[in-house]
Amino acid sequence: MRHILRNNLLLKITSLNAVVIAVRLIISLGVQRILAVAVGEVGIAKIGQVRNLIQIITSTSSLGVFNGVVKYVSEYKENQHRLQNLFSTTFVFVIIGSTISSLVLLFLASWITIELFGDLEFLNITRLLALLPVVIGLNRVFYGVINGLSEYKKYAKIDLFSYVFSIVFLLIGLYYYELKGVLFSIVLTPLIQLGIIFYVFGSILKKNIKVKKLAFKTPYAKEILAFTLMSIVSIGLLNYIELDIRTMITKKLNINEAAYWTAMGFISKNYMTFSSAIFTLYVIPKFATIYSGSVFKKEIISIYKTILPLFGLGMVLVYLFRDFIIAIIYPDFTGMEPLFKWQLLGDFIKLLSLVIAHQFLAKKMVKSFIVTELLSLGLFYYLSKYLVGQYGVEGVVMAHFYRCIIYLGVIIVPVWYYFSSQKKASKN
Repeated sequence: MRHILRNNLLLKITSLNAVVIAVRLIISLGVQRILAVAVGEVGIAKIGQVRNLIQIITSTSSLGVFNGVVKYVSEYKENQHRLQNLFSTTFVFVIIGSTISSLVLLFLASWITIELFGDLEFLNITRLLALLPVVIGLNRVFYGVINGLSEYKKYAKIDLFSYVFSIVFLLIGLYYYELKGVLFSIVLTPLIQLGIIFYVFGSILKKNIKVKKLAFKTPYAKEILAFTLMSIVSIGLLNYIELDIRTMITKKLNINEAAYWTAMGFISKNYMTFSSAIFTLYVIPKFATIYSGSVFKKEIISIYKTILPLFGLGMVLVYLFRDFIIAIIYPDFTGMEPLFKWQLLGDFIKLLSLVIAHQFLAKKMVKSFIVTELLSLGLFYYLSKYLVGQYGVEGVVMAHFYRCIIYLGVIIVPVWYYFSSQKKASKN
């Protein structure tokens, strides 16, 4: 067993990541219970709004360079000249993206706050967030370097330390300032993450990023812009849609129903985090080097065999113990129970499709990525609007399940076409 683990990078990443996720999950369960009791349904819904806004800023502040950094660092890690050109480009993107993001947040702070919370009580939180896009953008670049170098041990350490410190900060904010303190702590979490990245990964960053050699130029602008488009569509648009759906649930039903869906999303994100590190640390770098359909198929099967049994077992346990989970984490959130079935089914199908879809990122298949992502998000948005009227908040998770099935069927087509084209080209 040790021999197999030692010679299988995916197993190494999966096993280490599983430990980190298990620790995070245990901590998260306790924290979510504290928040549910302390701030109630209204507070949980507002926390969801802030997290979605931060995710949008995460995309815009770096202009979506993360997956581009992962891809090109994994390819150019032995070529210092190309790396410096890459980093010069990405830092220009961060400067532009963070400046625009800050200005938008500053000048539209009142409007954004009213749209998110319904009043101006949390205006200072929006204004504080306007000061942080450059920090968020740098975090994305540095995380991209870590993933591109496949430094999975340091990634795990940074991920765990960042999470623990941010939770401590959140609990301090809750104790002294209640909901407002929680929201402030969430907004300031990127500062904690940046400090831990420098502490754990600083020496390797200095070795790979020669600050004195960085120039205000963009030799890789064309290559990185492709990832900008993909990030804005996948991260920016998704979080905007989630914001809109939460607002729609609040208006059509009530804020308690919006909180149930938000809480279900928190649980989903916790176990889906298990797969995110695998995609960036292993899947993208691995797929970037595969140009044969048969080799790709073999790799897909290998990934499925490694992660699906663990993932599937975890999801079955979550479903079987759903009432216990609600009672322990979200007491009085009884309206969540019907959401588990559809959310879990949708997430399992989503994992199947995400493995294949990372071929779009690895091979920079921009059109395929954008078309399929827009289809997926469009289906989710319009099915949610339609099904909420018939099934209440359960309609949103039903929409999630239906769009994941359709998305899985659709993405196979461009991937198959890509490898067919590669095969024809090799014959010619």
